[in-house]
Amino acid sequence: MLEALGVGTAALAGCASAPGAQQQSTETETTPQEPAMNAAQQTDVDRIAADPTAIPDPIDRSEPKTVSVEMTTKEQVAEIEPGVTYTYMTFGDQIPGPMIRVRRGDTVELTITNEEGNSMPHNIDLHAVRGPGGGAEASMVTPGQTKTFRFKATYPGAFIYHCAVPNLDMHISSGMFGMILVEPKDGLPEVDHEFYFGQHELYTTGDAGEEGHHDFDMDAMAAEEPTYVLMNGEKYAITPDRYGAPSMSVGDTARVYFVAGGPNLDSSFHPIGSVWDEVWQQGSIAGPPNKFVQTTPVKPGSCAIATLHAEVPGPIKLVDHALSRVARKGMMAIINREGQANPEVFEPEV
Repeated sequence: MLEALGVGTAALAGCASAPGAQQQSTETETTPQEPAMNAAQQTDVDRIAADPTAIPDPIDRSEPKTVSVEMTTKEQVAEIEPGVTYTYMTFGDQIPGPMIRVRRGDTVELTITNEEGNSMPHNIDLHAVRGPGGGAEASMVTPGQTKTFRFKATYPGAFIYHCAVPNLDMHISSGMFGMILVEPKDGLPEVDHEFYFGQHELYTTGDAGEEGHHDFDMDAMAAEEPTYVLMNGEKYAITPDRYGAPSMSVGDTARVYFVAGGPNLDSSFHPIGSVWDEVWQQGSIAGPPNKFVQTTPVKPGSCAIATLHAEVPGPIKLVDHALSRVARKGMMAIINREGQANPEVFEPEV
């Protein structure tokens, strides 16, 4: 499966400073150590990678409503790859964080809880919010604290949300990002499948694949030299060799929601074995899509919505086409196409 690819401190909150957050510095939590001297830690969860199929259903109502959303921030040890552990930060136990799905005109009542036992303050900045810091200032929570704020979804599209405390780049790199989808009032075209993926880079004190517990490396992050570039938080997580790959049948259509957490790197998002039939760049579904796009750029802190269809069986490998990130840093997911061969489109042996 992988052989063909050669695979064997910014004081900002709300992309602005948030009151009270400087009182809890994260610097002392990130002193680099030698991973070879630290044994892998016992994990708190079996997996951190979000299931790309576990997303809310399309909205089928024609009137706005108030939507309640609850988010819990968690700091938890999980494996980046077998034998390599890291203390992630998450919204709701997963990377990317749970997709929030609402309709334009809805009012969202968002409750955020910083789990007791966490070591740091957290908050949430949603790019779908018109308000100070995208909600970051209203949602700053210390360990054990809960806050609720309300906003109206006034414009459609796919938008990132992320933690935005001081050292926000470290928090995002450690997994604190996700997507809020604001559907247009008329909804989205029907498809057979929807999938949700997120890319981010992780900066650690060890080399990729070096067994042990990796600590965060502030210097590597400042230099923008990641140890890993990951899809859904773990190395090759959404593949048959790890947690399995979602599937679609020949003849099916699929919509892919993609969020680039960053905090620093662009993604050159490409489906090996296909093209994107349609791409709404920046997640901008209010305008027309681009057609038959091979590779779409997605900036850190942005999203894309793309569709494809299955004409032949076989895997579609979702990658960042900066391919060293695939071959050496872990950035790939797979969607399987199942069904009868179609020699008019592709014939592997002649």
